[in-house]
Amino acid sequence: MTNVVPEGYHTITPWLINREAGKLIDFLVAVFDGDEIGRMEVDGAIGHAEVRIGDSVVMLFDSRPHWPATPGFLRFYVADDAEVLRRAVARGATVVTEPTELFFGDRVSRFRDPFGNLYWIHQHLLDLTPELAEERLADPRFSAAMDYVQSAELLPTGLPTAPR
Repeated sequence: MTNVVPEGYHTITPWLINREAGKLIDFLVAVFDGDEIGRMEVDGAIGHAEVRIGDSVVMLFDSRPHWPATPGFLRFYVADDAEVLRRAVARGATVVTEPTELFFGDRVSRFRDPFGNLYWIHQHLLDLTPELAEERLADPRFSAAMDYVQSAELLPTGLPTAPR
């Protein structure tokens, strides 16, 4: 019997559609220790590419000139959030929120890559019991932390739009 999901993939696979997919692939490989699985180009444009990051695959292709910008919003669990953030910034990313521990046991930061995509970077710090989660949710430190991360502007400004 054929598997519903091919070996090496998951039920959901994100697409990143970008005018500079080749540069975005290089960014993902460098920042997240990704492996480029493959790339198909036609007339200098990437028609399909895949990058494996951890146990997941991200697919990419170059957008068409008349398409509007389509920034992706991706969440990553990583072993060292500070190192991932450092590598991203070194490659032109902009920090949206600094690393912040939230009540549910993750430290979270966000950055926008040079191509307009937004990344949530999570490092899991603590497995919580329901009681500890409730206690931390009521803690003013964690309320302030959530206020901080929720106050950030998520949508990039100045992205090109499709001609009308």
